[in-house]
Amino acid sequence: MFIKLFNKPKPKDDSELLTLYRRSGDIARLGELYGRYMELIFAVCFKYFKDEEESKDAVMHIFEKISKDLLHQHVTNWKSWIHVVAKNYCLMQLRSKKYHVEQSMVSLKDEEEDMEFMDDEHHYGNNDKELTLQAMERCIHKLPEEQKICINLFYIEQRSYKEIIEITGFDASKVKSYIQNGKRNLKICVEKNNG
Repeated sequence: MFIKLFNKPKPKDDSELLTLYRRSGDIARLGELYGRYMELIFAVCFKYFKDEEESKDAVMHIFEKISKDLLHQHVTNWKSWIHVVAKNYCLMQLRSKKYHVEQSMVSLKDEEEDMEFMDDEHHYGNNDKELTLQAMERCIHKLPEEQKICINLFYIEQRSYKEIIEITGFDASKVKSYIQNGKRNLKICVEKNNG
């Protein structure tokens, strides 16, 4: 009896919890792992949103997102990976909001110009550009997570290969491959959606 009191099981490490979740799909395992980093994830979200409620919502949305993604993905460095996922989620949300605000302003300006000049060609040109941007945003979300992370870091955040390697924990050849394949898949997807 005395020995059993001191023989408590050690808390599982991150990779062990991740493996257990991937094998069983037990959300409690992922919840335990996610709980360890919830403050970090909240801090990342708050840095971008500067709003407590929006940051709390983002923390929950990120959990929902990764609960699906992790069943199909192999993650080697959980802490770096979840940090990048949180940051990319926030950037996508901000970009989406900025895009909608800009589109509303462009839309108002277009309406004024249409009323003045009735320029159909101008209207259709903006519509095509808007459709391409929307297709690109949808296609980025369809990329495998590793490609999505590397594409966002390289093209959107303009990070170097070295920085991407440090952030993600991927080796140099993987980073190069994810960027090249992601770019190719993105191009194919956008062409398919616009064609």
